[in-house]
Amino acid sequence: MITVIGFNTAIDRLIRLDALRPGEVSRALDEQAYPGGKGLHVAQTIAALGERVQLVGLVDPAHRNMIGRLLCERGVVFHGIEVAESLRTCIALQDADGQVTEILGQGPLLDGAQQEALLRAFRRGVDDSELIVLSGSLPRGFPSTTYAELAAHVRDAGKRCLIDAGGELLQHAAQTRPFLVKPNRDEIAELLGRPIGDLAAAVDAVRELHAGGIAMPVVTMGALGAVAADASGVWHASIELEQVRNTVGSGDCLLAGMTVGMARNMNLEGILRLGVACGSANAQGQETGFVERRAVETLLAKVRVQRLA
Repeated sequence: MITVIGFNTAIDRLIRLDALRPGEVSRALDEQAYPGGKGLHVAQTIAALGERVQLVGLVDPAHRNMIGRLLCERGVVFHGIEVAESLRTCIALQDADGQVTEILGQGPLLDGAQQEALLRAFRRGVDDSELIVLSGSLPRGFPSTTYAELAAHVRDAGKRCLIDAGGELLQHAAQTRPFLVKPNRDEIAELLGRPIGDLAAAVDAVRELHAGGIAMPVVTMGALGAVAADASGVWHASIELEQVRNTVGSGDCLLAGMTVGMARNMNLEGILRLGVACGSANAQGQETGFVERRAVETLLAKVRVQRLA
């Protein structure tokens, strides 16, 4: 069993437009809504690859049936902590050129009892699993040290913790030396205090994180692919795609693929290949943060992975 902590569940809305013109009226060409949040994306992608997974997150009365039904159909065990306030809404506006503008809602402010209910579910998940993924932002009310505290709990339990977060959440969590962190280029630049503009800079970044005690740091670089390090060295994986539909959620799917690779005891080359194939499958699909297993299998052979000197 893999446990994913995605406390800040969302409703994702993808709206396609001819063009986004600030200050003017725009009419939607198409609009779709899905249960979302980074943790949910990770969990449903892990399940799509055939691994057992459970997700801990929020749910509200209006969306409990919608989220529960979808996750059940997709093979995810959902431990939803219900709150009366509405879940946050995340809006992605995509124009005809494929450029995406994201608007991320805040979501409910949790009191102490609601926070403790999520933390109890987290602790049960650690007991059930060898791999624990902490993914995305936290609901309002949690301190920025929360992921650091959760990662320390996972470490003390002798389990592996994988973290995908940014800002102060990542800054505090990185100090606990989790097994894996997966910042994108903006998040790693903020963490290290310097721009990460090319692959050489990304290589230096993962080397620095690995030397600091993180067993498997990963930096995602968009179209440039992903760079990762472990005791075997530094590896780079990339792929050329003929068509890109929607990149929102691709980093979540990449993390899901890497988590599955770790659960299957692959080496870093295989872990990174599976991760990039999953991220690319999402970019070619319509739904945000979800892949079909067959699409991933088709892309695996197209991923180029090389060990960097």
